[in-house]
Amino acid sequence: MNNQNHMDLWKIVVVALVSALLGTGIGYFAFSHWGNSNPSPAGQVTNGSGKAGTTQISNVTVKSHNQMTTAFKKVKGSVVSVVNYQREQKSDDSLSALFGSLYGNGNSDNNSGSSNKSKLQESSEGSGLIYSKQDGHAYVVTNNHVVAGSEKLEVILSDGNKVSAKKVGTDAITDLAVLSIAADKVKSVAHFGNSDAVNPGETVIAIGSPLGSKYATSVTEGIISAKNRTVDTTDESSGQVTGQATVLQTDTAINPGNSGGPLVNVAGQVIGINSMKLASSTDGTSVEGMGFAIPSNEVVKIINQLVQNGKIERPQLGIKVVDLDQVPSSQQRSILKLPENVTEGVLVGSTSADSVARKAGLRKYDVIVSINDKKIKNIADLHTKLYSYAVGDTIKVQFYRDGKLQSVDVKLTKTT
Repeated sequence: MNNQNHMDLWKIVVVALVSALLGTGIGYFAFSHWGNSNPSPAGQVTNGSGKAGTTQISNVTVKSHNQMTTAFKKVKGSVVSVVNYQREQKSDDSLSALFGSLYGNGNSDNNSGSSNKSKLQESSEGSGLIYSKQDGHAYVVTNNHVVAGSEKLEVILSDGNKVSAKKVGTDAITDLAVLSIAADKVKSVAHFGNSDAVNPGETVIAIGSPLGSKYATSVTEGIISAKNRTVDTTDESSGQVTGQATVLQTDTAINPGNSGGPLVNVAGQVIGINSMKLASSTDGTSVEGMGFAIPSNEVVKIINQLVQNGKIERPQLGIKVVDLDQVPSSQQRSILKLPENVTEGVLVGSTSADSVARKAGLRKYDVIVSINDKKIKNIADLHTKLYSYAVGDTIKVQFYRDGKLQSVDVKLTKTT
């Protein structure tokens, strides 16, 4: 073998040896790295060498910040709890009271009369929103049903301070009320946004006191499910449908106690006052994620009138009515003489002596079917259409009398 061959062979041996050494080093490095590495990032499972019972909290902190967090911070200080105090009427069912009443014991009668009234106690809780601060007073908007029947009202501020509250004005039709409190402890006031500008799919949050002040300033998140949704309003005492309201629909969780609290957009503006939740449909089907809020544009219009006048002035006809579908079809034909195609409307039961309806010529047994050519199906329709006009307006009322369609102009000079 010549010298050149020796040199080539030697080069091959050297290359093979270096390759083997590099391969061994790489393998050893990989083994060392995975076998003795530091603890893996969160979420990975590792074979720790520490003793049992020595688990520690990671020193890695996460700072989450988004638009709704900022929106919540803007409004939370102006959200309050509203406490309704009432007297609970108690009946004395003791034996002495029973025998006293049976045998005419005058002392027992006097005692029972004084004991039937108990001290004021908390009846219910709701939510409210501080929206204005002027001349030493702060104004709170809430729902009418939150303060209904109250003999005393208390507002719990976001910092826990309790202050007495007075009613400025209430409106059962829109379910809104305004309270006033001393402004010295009020540090934050909310601002209203334009509810006409919201769109379905927008993210919103609801803030309030679900189940009472124990859970004050709870926040839930959802979206606007629909705008301009029409829902029936009912009389709290009779349960009768009295009108209809146009509301915002949201899937944000709204629970008892959230009533009167704000619905807030991503800019931290109040676009609605939470008012109700649909828990079941008319057929009894369980419903989830259907809450409703009074649009801010409607809220502002009503609360300004309540502060200025203490009440809402609405036109009235001065009549008592019943839904036509409550009248048997046989009487609709024999007494009212209605055409067969007339199945909806309201029947006039009576007119008050000084009513604008009587002055215009309406009378008992007339069946109102439209106002200004807008169809009236029932009492709720009648109230909704009527309340869309102002005192002083003149409206055309169409009605059937003795089977004939007639109309009269009614000047709305009376108010409720």
